Amino acid sequence: MRPSLMYEVKQVELAVRALMDEVLRPAGVTTLQYTALTVLAGRDGLTSAELARHSFVTAQTMTDMVAALERRELIVREQDPAHGRRLLISLTDKGRAFLDEHAAEVAAIEERMVSRLNKDERTALHDLLNRCRAALSGS
Repeated sequence: MRPSLMYEVKQVELAVRALMDEVLRPAGVTTLQYTALTVLAGRDGLTSAELARHSFVTAQTMTDMVAALERRELIVREQDPAHGRRLLISLTDKGRAFLDEHAAEVAAIEERMVSRLNKDERTALHDLLNRCRAALSGS
């Protein structure tokens, strides 16, 4: 009997997380913090709540992560000019440099993950995973 697909997806996630932790630990950043940085690289100027949703963590976890990343000067929080009480989070130059510095190692993990798939299978995997995500999120 084969394991459920959800179990297999979780096993892939755990394997990726272990490899990411191994690569990022010497730099003093967690995989979750790295994920938040990559979200900001694509969507700069998010609130903490928005960043939490896009990074797949709770608001409380994000509060702690933002504080840690801000201490390391990888991000900055600035008041939203349109809404005085909102703080918007952005990458700093140091944060962008951090992502650039680790991009090759992270890309190598992804390449290792799909190394047994041909080009068409990789494209299909992207499509299938996005369709699964859309089905679960109702979009």
